[in-house]
Amino acid sequence: MSVITPEDFRSQFPGLANTVHLASCSQGALSRDLSGELLEFQSSIMEHGAPWVTWMNKVEQARTMFAEFIGASPEEIAVVPSASEGAYQVASTQTYSDRDAIVTTDLEFPSVGHVWLAQAARGARTVHVPDRGGVAHAEDYAAAIDERTKLVSIPLITYRNGSRLPIKEVIAIAKSHGARTFVDAYQGAGVEPINVREMDCDYLVSGTLKYMLGIAGVAFLYVRDGLNDDSDPQLTGWFGRKDPFEFNPRALGFPRAARRFESGTPAIPSAYGAVAGMRLLQQLDPHAVKQHVGRLTQQLQDELTAAGAVLDSSADPALRGPQVALVDDNPQELCDFLKTRGVIASPRGSIVRMSFHYYNVEEDVIAVLKALSEWRGK
Repeated sequence: MSVITPEDFRSQFPGLANTVHLASCSQGALSRDLSGELLEFQSSIMEHGAPWVTWMNKVEQARTMFAEFIGASPEEIAVVPSASEGAYQVASTQTYSDRDAIVTTDLEFPSVGHVWLAQAARGARTVHVPDRGGVAHAEDYAAAIDERTKLVSIPLITYRNGSRLPIKEVIAIAKSHGARTFVDAYQGAGVEPINVREMDCDYLVSGTLKYMLGIAGVAFLYVRDGLNDDSDPQLTGWFGRKDPFEFNPRALGFPRAARRFESGTPAIPSAYGAVAGMRLLQQLDPHAVKQHVGRLTQQLQDELTAAGAVLDSSADPALRGPQVALVDDNPQELCDFLKTRGVIASPRGSIVRMSFHYYNVEEDVIAVLKALSEWRGK
């Protein structure tokens, strides 16, 4: 892989010429590739009307690219509308008679956590690993997992403050008890190296609108080859068939591949966006991305700590992901002020989230520090 510098990568995002984009945890910056793919989708309608073969090829391209991105095979990837639906497809195909516990964490993204809670109607009970200072510890998972555990859910990085969770340790604990494992990688995919073979998880979900530099409307569910469902998916549709184009309303034929978790027509524009984002990420060494992002978050964390700011992101760089989380009395008002200074951040609860990608540079750290100094001096 040829080396591409952050400055070279940055040049592919025209808006960064006059904007400091620190909101990749919510939506990645707009690239020329993304604009071009969306125009290609628009042109396909204008020129061909309903080019479904072209569109289906784009969906398959997105599936294949995501599989390569996480070290899986295309047959292990289902294309779904959102991470929440991916979680639902996993939860709803389990039974909870002999094993009734779903172990999750207070640091889980609520939409995924809500899916686990909703399984109470099917006999499941949800066990929450506590949030201890904005992080979750492997020993707390170990205390919560036992022979009654059906599924263990853990985010790669928490949405709330960007902390890394002990993925490998928790997966090993879960497997020692015969439980299945679900990883939500949404807040890390694109800036954290991911290899599902090394991770050894059973399921993993991520979408592409954040660090993967696409748009909302599509997500990908990895399902380890060889897993058997306790029951067939109830949420289904023609794309979940062995042959979607058989058009037989009287027969359900579920494929063995992960496509069995798909339902209706995928969001075609979002598939175009996913391809654009992943094409950009293919230029990068994921380990170099992680190191670069780590340097920037360390610089901002250190400067804010020295200024007396209250932070929710971990002081330990091994636990801190691509985000610095600033505690504020009015995060939305602060983010509105930062926007007037050309800095885009993401408010969430009592936190202003400032997240970094490979396109961010040291000048972005300097710019946000200057803007925050102005805010304090108001």
